[in-house]
Amino acid sequence: MSLLEVHGVSRFFGGLAAVDDVSFEVNKGQIVGLIGPNGAGKTTLFNVVNGFYPPSRGEIRFRGENISGLKPHQVCKRGMARTFQVVKPLQRMSVHDNVIASAFLRAKDRRQAEEIATDTLKFTGLFDDRDMISKGLPLGKRKRLEIARALATQPEMLLLDESFAGLNSSELDESIGIIRKIKERGITIMIIEHHMKVIMSISDRIVVLNYGEKIAEGTPQEIRNNAGVVEAYLGEAQIA
Repeated sequence: MSLLEVHGVSRFFGGLAAVDDVSFEVNKGQIVGLIGPNGAGKTTLFNVVNGFYPPSRGEIRFRGENISGLKPHQVCKRGMARTFQVVKPLQRMSVHDNVIASAFLRAKDRRQAEEIATDTLKFTGLFDDRDMISKGLPLGKRKRLEIARALATQPEMLLLDESFAGLNSSELDESIGIIRKIKERGITIMIIEHHMKVIMSISDRIVVLNYGEKIAEGTPQEIRNNAGVVEAYLGEAQIA
């Protein structure tokens, strides 16, 4: 069953097509990877999907509803949350209060928001850091806080933009574990990532962009063996 449908979506900036006639679907419960070279249009596509930019052409459907042109807060209210490549927590607030702020999207009162935040911090391994001011967190934990803030909105679908960038090997393993636990909760995920070992290990399907166009879609094995993808992005070292 398709949760997200992207139909012929293009986004132009002046005369430049940052995303050009891209179509794909994300089924409920899947992890779908979005990969491609720098400048391929991945984050722009995320920005169109979650309402930061309206599509210049095409249509975005979420849970069967046309959400093209809705604002990000309206898209989030419908059950789609996202993280950002450059993490921007509320720096002068504690980790706990950062997550509480997101929880108020659905919480009826402060007590319920605190309950959602506490559960989310435990789930993401940040509970022991709950009283720390967020700007003092190391990068790995700031990345996790970004995920926690998105999860606190209680989404049905989560868009993750390079949540593994800059992490060391142990942080990578921790983050992979969290992503798999999120999937186990029934939350659908679309993820932009340059760590190919990560994306190949967690994705059910992968969509590949190059110069704003979709050049391939398939299982990790199909993408690994796709000559066009290898030439455009993966390189020979990724075939092994």
